[in-house]
Amino acid sequence: MNFALPRRIQFENFTTVIEKGKLSHSFLNSLMYSSISSFVCIFISAMAAFVLVRNRTRLNRFLYLFIIMGIALPLNYFTLIDVMKWTELLNTRAGIIVLYMVTQIPFSVFIIYGFIGSLPKELDEAGVIDGCGPKRLFFSVIFPMLQPAVVTVFILSFLNTWNEFVLPLYYLNSAQKWPMTLAVYNFFGQFQQSWNLVSADILLTILPIVIIYLLGQRFIIAGMTNGSVKG
Repeated sequence: MNFALPRRIQFENFTTVIEKGKLSHSFLNSLMYSSISSFVCIFISAMAAFVLVRNRTRLNRFLYLFIIMGIALPLNYFTLIDVMKWTELLNTRAGIIVLYMVTQIPFSVFIIYGFIGSLPKELDEAGVIDGCGPKRLFFSVIFPMLQPAVVTVFILSFLNTWNEFVLPLYYLNSAQKWPMTLAVYNFFGQFQQSWNLVSADILLTILPIVIIYLLGQRFIIAGMTNGSVKG
C-alpha cells in the first residue's frame, strides 16, 4: 500500500470480480429493481400531481402536504417488516420493487407538482373542447409536456434506488435476489484484503449510475428549475 500511481492497468481484476462476486446476476437485479420502480413511480406521481394541481381543494392541499411529508419522515423498519410479512412480500422481488417505488413517490410528486403548476390551464380547456376525456387529456396533452420533470424524476429515482442499501439488507434474505449494493458488501467481506478486487468491484457498481447521470444531467437542471416559482 503506497501513494504511487499504478504501473499498469490490470483489466483481469474486473474479470475476477465478475466471476467470484457474481456481479452479472446482481447487476440484472439492480437494473430490474431500479427501472421498474422508477417507471411505476413516474406514472403514479404524475397522475397524482395532475389531480392535486388542477383540483385545488382543501382536501387535495392536505393530501399534497401529507404526501411530501414522506421526504423528511424516516421509515419504521420494524413495523414495515410486519407489514411485509402480512402482505407476503417479504423476501420477494415484487416486495422490494414496491418499497423502492413508495419511498421515491413523495419527492417525485413534489417535483412534478411544481412543474404542472407552471402549465397553463388553457391547455386543459383546449383538450376538453377537442373531445378529450380525463385519461386522454392527461396522457395525450399533459404528460408529453412533462419531459424535463419526468426525466429528472426517473434519473433521481433510479440513482437513489440503485444506491439503496438498507431496504434490501432487511427485506431480502436470498442472495439470488440481492442488488449490486449487497453484492459489493458481501464481496468486501470475503476479499477485504484484496484491495485491487474491492476497488474494481466498487468501480463496476458506480459506473452505470455515473453514465446515466452524465447523460441526463441537463434534464435534471431543467426539471428542478422549471416550475420552481409556482407550486
